[in-house]
Amino acid sequence: MDETLISLFIDDELALDEKIVFVEAVHGDDRFAAETLALLRQETLLQALPHTMPAPRLADLARKKRWLPLPMWPAWGQALGGALAMALVAGLALLLTIKDPQGPSLVDHRFVVYLPDVETASVVGTFTSWKAVPMEKIGDSGYWTLTLPLPQGEHRYSYLLGKGQRVVDPTIAAREEDDFGGENSLLIVGGANAPLS
Repeated sequence: MDETLISLFIDDELALDEKIVFVEAVHGDDRFAAETLALLRQETLLQALPHTMPAPRLADLARKKRWLPLPMWPAWGQALGGALAMALVAGLALLLTIKDPQGPSLVDHRFVVYLPDVETASVVGTFTSWKAVPMEKIGDSGYWTLTLPLPQGEHRYSYLLGKGQRVVDPTIAAREEDDFGGENSLLIVGGANAPLS
């Protein structure tokens, strides 16, 4: 059965009509029901794990060996090194807090796929928070299209067909396996090495 549908159900990302299809699938297929329950139990275990790492204690840090022992340096060198390190940290913190006043630059990207035998098609991906964005059918040509403004960078996505079947973009060679045994297309938007969108 489609593990993507189970994942969307667990993450509460299904529309009402998709939830009906899901419940009917669970009710009608014992193997799909067992797989759904197993993944729900796994999700319960994952949510029970701590979400933060414990902070290291100063005593633990003091016991760690240093790359260059400070006693080898004269006192003025230690002071200068400490001041330089603090200045470097402050500079990095400043760079990380400065934001582009215009926000991230967006690039319009047109998705086009030939799917003559489907009644509905959507795009799901990192740029949609994995929520389905419906595509528009181009007459009777069999082509579906959607133009979205995407932030520059690397994105993962696939097409969602009809009743939950996911397929990769056949025009994009770069692909990556997801956590559920499926594949996603990899798209790079903007930047010097990126293909034109």
